[in-house]
Formats: sequence, structure tokens, C-alpha cells
Amino acid sequence: MKSATRRIVVPIGVLAILGLALSACSSGSAGAGQSGTADGVVKIEGPLIGTDAKLLEQSWAGWEKTNHIKIEYSGSSNFQEQIGGEAQQGNPPDLAIFEQPGLINDLAKLGYVRELPATVKSSVDSTFPAQWVGYTTVGSVDYAAPLLAKLDGWVFYSPEAFDKLNLKIPTNWAELLTLTEYLRASTGQAPWCEGFASDASSGASGENWINDLVLREDGPEVYDQWASHKIPFSDPAIQKAFNYAGEILQNRDWVNAGFGGVASINTTTTAQVASALESGKCLMTMQSSSFLDQLQTSSKGVETVGPQSKIWAFILPPINAGSTPFTVSGDFVAAFSNDADTVKVQKYLASAAWATSRVKLGGAISPAKAVTPSTSPDTLLNASDALLDSSQATIRLSASDLMPSVVGEGTFLSGMVNWIGGNPMTSVLSTIDGSWPKS
Repeated sequence: MKSATRRIVVPIGVLAILGLALSACSSGSAGAGQSGTADGVVKIEGPLIGTDAKLLEQSWAGWEKTNHIKIEYSGSSNFQEQIGGEAQQGNPPDLAIFEQPGLINDLAKLGYVRELPATVKSSVDSTFPAQWVGYTTVGSVDYAAPLLAKLDGWVFYSPEAFDKLNLKIPTNWAELLTLTEYLRASTGQAPWCEGFASDASSGASGENWINDLVLREDGPEVYDQWASHKIPFSDPAIQKAFNYAGEILQNRDWVNAGFGGVASINTTTTAQVASALESGKCLMTMQSSSFLDQLQTSSKGVETVGPQSKIWAFILPPINAGSTPFTVSGDFVAAFSNDADTVKVQKYLASAAWATSRVKLGGAISPAKAVTPSTSPDTLLNASDALLDSSQATIRLSASDLMPSVVGEGTFLSGMVNWIGGNPMTSVLSTIDGSWPKS
């Protein structure tokens, strides 16, 4: 699932032309992109900003000098809104980092994104699990390389509060609800805090709840069918996931600690949630592994997260006790040009060498097979990577990331906000289903 603070809705103009994807493909333009000219500079755009952007630039600094190629990265919180317009106008960057494979696939069908060069595809195939490669495959053509990953569904909590009440980590949904009520009764406060507010991406945290609960409730087969709309949002299985989420998110006694109840979820940001958890105003929140960045920002970089620390996390339990399937989200690199320098940089970013370089800096995990759980200096990220590497785990990419942009970055987002705001679930789901592209 994506970071709730980074997701942006594609502009209306782009969404309008995405409906013409099939006609674009029929014209033979798919994968055409821009030719580009090698000039020693490769421009990359993406949604990574602040500390994430600085660490990204630091990760390739040595390689730049050795290979005499300057990489110019430009990060923007409006990236996903901008990139569609740049592609339409014929002035995209050489490479772009996407958080939503569905958008890459939309742009590939329209001929804006180039297919992976043979040398890059070879690096991708040897570096990453096949499952990750398939997320940006259209037909039989691969259009992007995995870059970084996030593990969704972590419930961050206060070990101190749990220890004082002799509470154990829940192993199923019923135990989680029992634990929540016990915390409320014992402390006199709402245990949970959640925040959906994030400008045009408001509602992304809500999507994460639904993604995880569909997978935990009905398993990967139903989840995959839902992600491709073979099962609609109005299906009973999806309605059940909303009902499960509502047991917590729509319970005025359990949310929204320190912010004002259920309605305040729509006006609370992830940064505010981090501050509330760090200060003890709330005791639990469900976030992705990237929430660690928000905690460190909240505490000016000194927040320690670990089993014996002020804050730790457990994975949202399954509906019934047993193995827990989980969702992930990630970043993917796609090319708009194919000059020699661009291909060389794209190949490097698809290598185990780059993945190791970036993970060692902290604040990130990678789906690369060669990156081990001990690579990162962060305890939570090592735990995330261990789960990601488990051969026994059932893993799925965030369904909202796989859906067409008009849904995953549009009506699903707004639907979550409307649902928390009091709109009937059936009406919300019907609206989302009605927005799904017909072709």
C-alpha cells in the first residue's frame, strides 16, 4: 500500500485520455516514448522528497563519479499529477519513480513509457522475485523495474501501556477488538488514532485498511479478483472488509484519540498521528513501515522504535488465528527515453548493488533478493524485510496501487473519505464500481 502522505490523484485531463488506451495501442505507439540523447546527465523525477530524496541522492553519489554520469533528481509531492501532463506535452524526464504500478501501466498502454531494455530486464530478473516484475507487465512486455518497498499493516503501539496492563499481542481479529475495549476501559481514552488527511491523496490510509482486511478475510484468490475488478467493490466479500474496518474506524469510543472522534479522521494528518503516538495521546495506529520517517520527524530524529522502546509494532492480525498474509507497496522506475546514459542508470537502479547501498543508509527496505534483513540499521525495517523475504508468506501488492488510476488514485480515495464522513457504504461502493474503466 502507498505512503498516505505521497499519493496524488492524476489530473482530469490525463484520466480522460487514459480511456483511449486501447486506441493508442492499436496505433502501434505503445512503448515509443522519447528517444533522448546521451549527454552525461540523466534526469529523474519522483514523489520522494525531504530526507527520502537526500538519501536517494546519497545512495548513487559514488556511482555517479565512477561512471561520469550526473543524476539530477527532482522530487515533488505533486509528482503523479505532473508526470501525466509532462508525458502528454512531450517533456517528461529520462526516468521517473512511480508509487502506483497502475499508472505506469496506463501510461505504457498510451505509448509514453518505454519497455525495459534487454540489459535492464536481465538485471531485474536476476535481482527481484518474479512477482515484483509482473506488477508492471502489460501483455508480455515489462515496463518498469522495482526500486524500494514498504510493508503495510503495521500496528504501532505503546509497549509501556501494554506491559502495565499485562496485554499480549493479538493473534486474531476478535482478540484485537477485545484488547481495544480493554485499553479504553482501563485508560479512559480512545486507544486508536488515524489520519486520512493528505491533500489530494486524502483517504489513502483508509485504502490500506481495506486492502489488508480483504486479503486477511478472504485470501489471495478473492483479493486478486477484486484488484482486477473481476469481483466488484459491491461484492459481499468487500462489504465485509468495510464492516470489519468500521468496527474500529467508525467506533466513536475507540477513535480518534486526541483529535475529536470519527469525523476528525478526515482532518487529521499522518504527521499529527505520529506526534500523538509519540506523546502518548493515542496508543495504537495502523501504518506502513514508512511511518518510521514520520516518527523520527515528530521527535526530531531521536525516536527509538523497538520491542523494548517507547514505540513498537505488530502486524494487523488475520480474521482467524493462523498465518497472516500481508500487503506491500513500492516504488518502480520507468523510462521515457532510451539513450545510453539513461539505460545505464536504469540498469544500476535495478541492481542488488544499488539496493544494498540504499538500504544501508536506513529508512528503506528493498524487494531485492540479495538484500538481507540485517542490512538496515533500523529494527522495524529489518523486521519488515524479514517478513518480505519469508518463503512461507502470502504477499500481495496494494490492490489500490494495481487498480487503474481513476479508481486507485481517485474514487477509492474519495470513497474512503466519504465513508468516514458518514455516507452509506453501499452508495460509496456503487460509485467506485461505476468509475471503473469499461475497457
